[in-house]
Amino acid sequence: MFIVNNKKIFISISAVMVVLAIVSVSMFGLNLGIDFKGGALTEVTYTKERPSLDLVNNTLNALGIGSVLVQPTGEMGYLIKTKDLAQEEHEGLLKALSFEDKHTFSETSFNSIGPSVGKELSRKALLSIILVSLGIIIFIAFSFRKVSKPIASWKYGVIAVVTLLHDVIIPIGLFAFFSKQFGVEADTLLVVAVLTILGLSVSDTIVIFDRIRENLRIETEEKKGKFDFKEIVGHSLSQSYIRSLITSLTLIFVLISLFVLGPVTTKYFALMLIAGMFFGTYSSICLSSPLLVLLEEKSQKSK
Repeated sequence: MFIVNNKKIFISISAVMVVLAIVSVSMFGLNLGIDFKGGALTEVTYTKERPSLDLVNNTLNALGIGSVLVQPTGEMGYLIKTKDLAQEEHEGLLKALSFEDKHTFSETSFNSIGPSVGKELSRKALLSIILVSLGIIIFIAFSFRKVSKPIASWKYGVIAVVTLLHDVIIPIGLFAFFSKQFGVEADTLLVVAVLTILGLSVSDTIVIFDRIRENLRIETEEKKGKFDFKEIVGHSLSQSYIRSLITSLTLIFVLISLFVLGPVTTKYFALMLIAGMFFGTYSSICLSSPLLVLLEEKSQKSK
């Protein structure tokens, strides 16, 4: 009952974090990668000794081909992201990477993505997120169709989506900060992370909502419709929060291992998921249920 009794405090905390995340995105923006704005991705693997990252960065920046992002991959390779390169620029890049034939390497792959492809990918990514959110509302409304009092079933779905937006906006705000501070680029892995957060986070919320629904059914049958909704929500939380915490912590520990031990290319993907799971667990316990109680109290006052 502690969370329900102090619902305004927990809702305010969430509101402040969301506002800070929106400010972060507004101030720093997202450093879009070639997946969204177009460009070229070159992967090379050195044969004997890989030159230092600083040396590669300094050499490529001196070519005058614009912004260059170099990421180590494996033990001997580099991923190099640049603007779309002409044939001469591509050949000049490869020549520079040999450092006057002091380092031998092989070009593992070279991919070029046009701006139109990037725009299409952005549109599809946004559409995917919207469709997932609508699907969640419809699914929860259908699952809770027999629950009409004191909260209509579709309102459970709306609250679930509100909490999901909370779970996604805050990690994106953190990502915008990292983009500014460390030059991290937003690529398709960011979209995958957002969709994964949506799926993982809503499962916790549905479990708690389902417990509330079951307790409502029991109270309705035993007390013939006379019950305290706030008390039922608090009791449901006390029955569910340990399960939610253990499930989320188990996954977070795995993601921390991926962040620490995994390849460079997936570090910020893992970090996004860690943030999403942390705030998703918080919202499932400390935001979604208090919002239900707040909504019920306002509906009672309006009668």
